Amino acid sequence: MANPSSPRSLQFARGASGAGDVLQLFMDGAAHSRTDLAALTGMARSTLQERLDVLISLGLIGAITDGASTGGRPPQRLALLPDARLILAIDLGASHLRVALTDLSPTLVAQSQLPISFADGPVAILESALVLADELLASQQRTREDVIAIGMGVPGPVNFETGRPANPPIMPGWDSFDIPAWFQQHLDALVVVDNDVNLMAIGEKDQLETGSEDFIFVKLATGIGSGIISGGLLQRGAQGTAGDIGHVRIRRGDGIFCHCGNEGCLEAVAAGPKIATALREQGIEAHSNTDVVALVNSGNIQAIHAVRQAGRDLGEVLAASVSLLNPSLIVVGGRISAAGEHLLAGIREVVYQRGAPLSTQHLQIRTSLSWEVGALRGASMIAINRALSPAAIERSALALISAS
Repeated sequence: MANPSSPRSLQFARGASGAGDVLQLFMDGAAHSRTDLAALTGMARSTLQERLDVLISLGLIGAITDGASTGGRPPQRLALLPDARLILAIDLGASHLRVALTDLSPTLVAQSQLPISFADGPVAILESALVLADELLASQQRTREDVIAIGMGVPGPVNFETGRPANPPIMPGWDSFDIPAWFQQHLDALVVVDNDVNLMAIGEKDQLETGSEDFIFVKLATGIGSGIISGGLLQRGAQGTAGDIGHVRIRRGDGIFCHCGNEGCLEAVAAGPKIATALREQGIEAHSNTDVVALVNSGNIQAIHAVRQAGRDLGEVLAASVSLLNPSLIVVGGRISAAGEHLLAGIREVVYQRGAPLSTQHLQIRTSLSWEVGALRGASMIAINRALSPAAIERSALALISAS
């Protein structure tokens, strides 16, 4: 990838000259005249026109009006056509399946969801995702042929290069399941799979103000995990497990065993189902994350105390993370984040108490702007980046030439 701080013309001067490289100039939604593009790329007009003809033939760019004129006829400008193709975005959670269609901008076009159980196995769940996708496509009078890429988030570790889950603790039957290959039996589309919290972090970053380049996104729901943005880039780590804070040992976890097989994990103590269990032991009816949040919002003292303690437990891990990563922001999402300030109070209590003054001086801790659709937004964004990458466009261009 070219250095984003380099002038675009220099990027092209160093050898980037295919149709896919020209498309990158349109990815921010800007429109360009051919004169502007020739200046940016340094290409000869004839060479540039060849690249543009490919992109126009692929249906990805087209002419728009309102070009500025210095006299006479206004110059024709070209821009990305957001609705030329669609992205299928999928957010698979411990108990839910969300499916959405977005355009290439990416703007949400339609979405749907249904409850799921991992006991049904990967094929049944993916078939359900495809049924929802077909319903959404029909509602927009589109077909599977309009889908250029699929982005999917799953609640567990993923080998990002292959798109296969890697020993996901709460997803029995999914270990090494080839999600991309399964989808490609049904759709002619690129498929990208990642951990759901990574996608939430990407989706959240898209909503933040410019300058939020270092932050941690935390999901607190049936499980606990985090996505790390450092220097503006998502950090997946060597095997894709960066941010797996749910299985960091905490002091209150002594003697408590986690489904991962270890003792004392944060997730074994502070995840939504564990909060609900603690409340039931006190004689309070709470069987789900939604029940916990409803009790907190109704003013139930025991639920408030339980959620605040979960915040303290989470804060114990985040305090160490702040010292290690020095983020400017911690964003909390997931169903339990709807408990709001009661949860944040517990997190802040520990993080600000244990963190070094310099690392916490300007640190903000708040709930997500849009965690419910954040994974869908992130899934769409990584799918677009893969499908409209220079390499992918060159492959499409070769296929177009071969077919002509």
